[in-house]
Amino acid sequence: MAKLTLDRKLAILSDAAKYDASCASSGGQKRDSRDGKGLGSTTGSGICHAYAPDGRCISLLKILMTNFCIYDCAYCINRVSSNVERARFSPEEVVTLTTEFYRRNYIEGLFLSSGIIRSPDDTMGDMVRIARMLRLDHHFRGYIHLKTIPDANPALIEEAGLYADRLSINVELPTDNAVKSYAPEKDPDQIRRAMADVRLARESRKERSFSGKRPPRFAPAGQSTQMIVGADGANDATILKTSTRLYSSYKLKRVYYSAFSPIPDSSAALPLIKPPLVREHRLYQADWLMRFYGFDADEIAGATRDGNLDLEVDPKLAWALSNRHLFPLDVNRAERENLLRVPGLGTKTVARILTTRRHRSLRYDDLRRMGANLKQAKPFITLLDWRPRALSDIADLRARFAPPPEQLQLI
Repeated sequence: MAKLTLDRKLAILSDAAKYDASCASSGGQKRDSRDGKGLGSTTGSGICHAYAPDGRCISLLKILMTNFCIYDCAYCINRVSSNVERARFSPEEVVTLTTEFYRRNYIEGLFLSSGIIRSPDDTMGDMVRIARMLRLDHHFRGYIHLKTIPDANPALIEEAGLYADRLSINVELPTDNAVKSYAPEKDPDQIRRAMADVRLARESRKERSFSGKRPPRFAPAGQSTQMIVGADGANDATILKTSTRLYSSYKLKRVYYSAFSPIPDSSAALPLIKPPLVREHRLYQADWLMRFYGFDADEIAGATRDGNLDLEVDPKLAWALSNRHLFPLDVNRAERENLLRVPGLGTKTVARILTTRRHRSLRYDDLRRMGANLKQAKPFITLLDWRPRALSDIADLRARFAPPPEQLQLI
């Protein structure tokens, strides 16, 4: 086989990494090299784009170390039985790419995943070696996200957390039965044990020693996971309940949802067409409601159709339409928890409402200036100068929010 150039390896392995959705830099430890010591930064403006909590765009080199793999997961384009062009970076090549891309101001960090070569321990060992060389040999202070391998020795995962800002371990699919059916070499129990080990390692390093010193930080940006949507028969209610358990059990920063994409020569058990991307979008919206708006999975599932989220309206609006007896709310009197459930009112708008209410009563134009989406909110609220009246009584209120029907193309 002809030896591949570094450019060709980069083309193959960056394209293979596009299926990893769990790539974000939010919550990373603030480090920079403005003191003249080291290389890289996680601050300032910033070939994958992730977003920090304040909205800054962070550019990351997103690659696989290799797309060779000894596993045969049915849904994976890089499975051992797949007929794809293979490539592999050496640890030194990944380090060179990362540092050279940074010097050219292309990136501010690295997202590194890999297929399994030889054994989980060998693969994880090489990934840890890459992070170690960047941090210790090159004094790289940029963001590093490592996709860890749950079957690897726990000591290797623990060492990875000393160099990486974030660790992620994929649960792969929403249910254990689906994992066993489509990824028989992977053990759901082992995946959960690895996630629990990461959580315990993070928590143990938050405590000071008897002398008052803090131990070295461990994955300061936390851990995340990813599950594939639409490969098995799990509905959205099942997916959201799985996410709830993951958040509560392992204190995850994020659960990422990746719509299944059909692959060549795939198993007959897999669907022939991919689910609509809007389904993935609705899951992210529902996830946001659970994390920041006080909803639980059962509430959201109660407004679904056959356990699947409404693709025409967002989950918050779907919930409100299913609970019309709770509306309209008096914006000048309602509690924060109830205001957060009004369609069109976000967390920042609700905070502004509560602050302003201390000094005076609110009117319709006040909400407009605060950034509320009044097109959605007005059937569900009352103000000094606004009452929905007829809007509250319209039986087909949902039709006002659903997108208009489209003419299907015959060709």
